Parts: sequence; C-alpha cells; structure tokens
Amino acid sequence: MTEMPAAHALLAILEGEGVEHVFCVPGGPLTSFFEAMHQRQKIRPVIAKHEGGAAFMAAANARTRGRLAVCCATSGPGATNAVTGIASAYADSLPVLLLTGQVATHVFGKGAIQESTVYGVDVAEVFRPITKLSTTLSSVERTPDVLRACIRTAMSGRKGPVHLSLPADIVGRPVRYVSTPPERYRATSEVTDSHAIARAASLLTQAKRPCILAGHGVALAGASDALVQLARTMRIPVATSPKGKGTFPEGDPLSLGVLGFGGHDLAQRYVESEELDVLLIVGSSMNEWVTNAWTVAIRPTTTIAQIDVDPRVFGRNYPVGVAMMGDANASLKELYALIRAMTAKAPPSDETLLNLRTAARSVVPPPPSEDASPLKPQHLVRELRESMPDDALLFVDNGNSIIWATHYFETRAPNTYFIDLGLASMGSAVAGVVGGALGAPGRRSVALVGDAAFAMNGFEVHTAVEQGLPIVWVVLNNGGHGMVSQGEKLMKGKNFGTSRFTVPLDVASLARAMGARGVRAQTARQFRDALVEALVADGPTVIDAIVDPNEIPPTLIRRAQTLAEFFALRRATDPPIRASESPPR
Repeated sequence: MTEMPAAHALLAILEGEGVEHVFCVPGGPLTSFFEAMHQRQKIRPVIAKHEGGAAFMAAANARTRGRLAVCCATSGPGATNAVTGIASAYADSLPVLLLTGQVATHVFGKGAIQESTVYGVDVAEVFRPITKLSTTLSSVERTPDVLRACIRTAMSGRKGPVHLSLPADIVGRPVRYVSTPPERYRATSEVTDSHAIARAASLLTQAKRPCILAGHGVALAGASDALVQLARTMRIPVATSPKGKGTFPEGDPLSLGVLGFGGHDLAQRYVESEELDVLLIVGSSMNEWVTNAWTVAIRPTTTIAQIDVDPRVFGRNYPVGVAMMGDANASLKELYALIRAMTAKAPPSDETLLNLRTAARSVVPPPPSEDASPLKPQHLVRELRESMPDDALLFVDNGNSIIWATHYFETRAPNTYFIDLGLASMGSAVAGVVGGALGAPGRRSVALVGDAAFAMNGFEVHTAVEQGLPIVWVVLNNGGHGMVSQGEKLMKGKNFGTSRFTVPLDVASLARAMGARGVRAQTARQFRDALVEALVADGPTVIDAIVDPNEIPPTLIRRAQTLAEFFALRRATDPPIRASESPPR
C-alpha cells in the first residue's frame, strides 16, 4: 500500500490498463492531473484543438487498439464540447473513458466559473444518457475503486464510454493506493450459449445454400480470423454490413461485398435469394444502414441464426430462429469446432453466383483522360486503393464519402476500414484519424472526408503536425454539403440555398497554414502523384481533391427515396425517384 495524490492513483490505474495517450484540451481544474502526468512521464497528453475532436480521437484509438482509450476536458463548456464525440462512441460501442474537470467541492453552489454540478449545468446528468456510467468522484478515499468501476463498466458486455467528473481539490489530495492488475478487478469472460450454438451448427451442416452476414460486432470482438476460418472451411459466402466492412477480405472468392447503404447488388441478390436456407448474422443489429431501411427481403427457407452480445437485438427487425447470446469471437470458434466434429465434408457453394462476383461488384473504368477535370470520386477511390498498402488504415467520414468508399474501396486486411455510422457524425474521421494513427504505429493512416466535414474538425490537422504523424487527409472538395445538395435535387427537384458554400474552402491553403503539406489535385494524374508522395512523407499531408459536385454516388437515389418517405415528402405508393427527376447535370 502506497500513499500518493489521487491524480497519481488515477494515472497508475490507467497505466496498468495499457493506456498510452490521453486526448485532451487543458483547463484550470485539471491542473493536478496534468502535473501528475508530467511527473510520471508514462502516458502522453495529446492536445486537441477542440474537446469534440479529443473524444473522436479517443474513440478511434479504442478501435485500432481494441483497448480502453482516454480523453479529458475541463469543466463546463469543456465537458459539453465533448458530448457529440462521446455520444458517437456510445452508438458504436467503443470503450472510452472521459475525465472532466470540476471546480473544488467547497465552492459547489456558489456560482464558481464554469461550475458544472447539480447547482448548474450538471455534466454528470448530461452524459448519463450517452454513457454506460456517468458519475462524480465524491471522496478521495474512493478514487481507485470508482475509477476501476468505471473501467469495468466500459469494458464489459457491450462495451461503451463512461464519464467521471473530477473535483479539483479531491484529485490533489493523498489517497492510499494498492496496485491491482486489471484481471483482478474486471475479470474477462468470453460467454457463449453452447446449446444454441449446437443448434446453429446442426442447421449449417445441413444447409445447401447458407450465407453469413458479418457486422461491426465482429470487429469489436476481434473475430475476423474466426469468421474467415469458418467461412473458408465450410465454403460459406460472406456479406458484411457497412460498419462490418473490412471484417472479411473483399478480394476473397467468398466475399459478396457489402449489404445495404452504399453496398453491392450481389450481396443483396444472394441474401434475398429464394434458395437461401440459413442466414447466420454475426454482430449486426440489422438497422437501417444494412437493410436499406428494412426493405431487404430476408426470408431464408430454414431460419435466421444470430450471434450478438446484446440480447435486445434478437428479432428486433427480422424473425430469428436461433439466438446465440455471447462474444462473437468465442461463439464463432465454438461453432466452427462443432461443425468440424459433425462433418469433415465442406458443403457445396453456389459457384455460378460466386463467379459473378467480379461482374456484380463495381469495377471502375479508368477516366477518359488522366488530365480531365474535375475529378470523379470513383476514380479517386480506385487510385486510393491501388496506392495504399493493404495493411494501411482508412478512416471514412460521413456524407458522400461513405458511399464512394463502401462501394468502390476493396478492403484486403481485417480491421483496416473504420467508419462511425452509429451516430453518423460529420467530422468524426477528420479528428479520429489522429487517435487511430497513434494506436497503430508503423502503419499508414488515411482519412477520406468531405470538405464540409473537414470544416468541422479540420484544425486537428495541427494536432497531427505537433505529434509528427504521417497522416494523409483526402478531402473530396465539392463546394459544400454534397449529399444534402444531391438529396434535395432528387427529392424535391431543386436546392434551397443551404447546402453549398458561397465561398468554397481552399483546403490546401488551410493545411499549409497549420504546418502540414497542402496539395490541390484536380485531375487523376495530379491526385495519384500527390497521394504517392504523401504516403511516404514524414509528416501530415492534406490533399484538396476537387471533385465533380454533380456525380451521384451509387445507391444515393435509393436513399433519397427512403428519406422522402421517412419525412413524408413522398408516399410509398408514389413512383420511384429516378436520377432524371433532378435538374440536368
């Protein structure tokens, strides 16, 4: 047992969890915490330009490392600035610990500057709906126990963010601290439902045309290897959800591509086929993104079997015959072992349909001229895939970037493709790529973002400059909110003056002003040259890619149809929206 300031006890526990960085914006109430970090020299502070950016960095860091990530913000507006990033982590089930500063306890209720207690804007209450646990440290004696409870909550079951508010006087006081390894206070258990798994194994061994649909839960559980082993041994075709993209290599002959938003016709045709008998869903809640707003007709002749750590998703949108609650990695391994014990013979696969994969998946023809301008986004994504190493990380932001990347970027290695579709917050990848890159040293990290998304968190490029990170931002610059603009045209036949910038952003100049390399590319040749150079550069590069604002991404018309019905702009019985309904391009 050792006596030390509470701030040191907090950091000692985080060090034991393998935390390497704290993504933060400093403030007065956090002085003792930063002083302790400086004295210990084990966890590095990464100073973001906005607390929301810090939260997105922590979420991406949790993704790439598969471990707890930490961000911190000062009291009052510092805490509330982090709300969107933490809500995004909550929606995507990412274990993030948010530490927020708080005024000293002896001035609670007196109107101290930026006080955020029950006497004002209560940040513990603000974060309660968007975290698994949100609380305030109330006594120095309980510091180690409270932090361990927060970590245990974040890392158990369906993982997610937690929030702890730290009064300035408490974290500076001494506390008795006993070093305890993480496995002693948050024992891990890969729970599986053996009885249900046995039923699913029996069904799959008898299936003539099975299919696997892999969701984001496969990535969260680190289950990509188990998924590949099962699929290849049993020759079962695999489709992924948009968030699950990257959990199964898309160059594999068994890959059907992505089902749902921005996805591939082959995946939808196979899943909707009348011959499909067993569909195994792993780690997907079957939400709007993966089902094209629940319009995908999933009717396997035998049943749907589903693996998920959260029992609330079973049967929520599609009837489930076999529900296997548990860890995706452990469940897939047990399923594989049972199937191998039942039969040594792999079932036949539908070679005819699988041989159509190359034709059905989108093959991008080369541009008519390498010097044609403006750039076509699909050509840009093709160049991105051809130039990036297979193990490089791609962080995709929200907007049209989602569709272009989902449809045209082929993932080749597990856990190399990241997108925040839970909350679908613009700007998440702009900042998140910094935390992701720090979580995967030695590998290249690229962010594919729109100019409107870049405008939201673009100053985090400066954070990458300060950290010396060789990140590449590829900005699809179409002069504003391209998806909104095209959606308005498709739904209403015109724009309303709110989706395009009246003064286009000069993204390359902004990057140079922050100390990064800034390059403008208007043709395929210029983009390729800029990308190749950026991928070997020592520091961050922002490529300002001027793309055709009128190029409509695949599946956007279908999405416009869905939104028009959601927003009561059209009826389901109206004729379908067609590209010709938008003004001529």
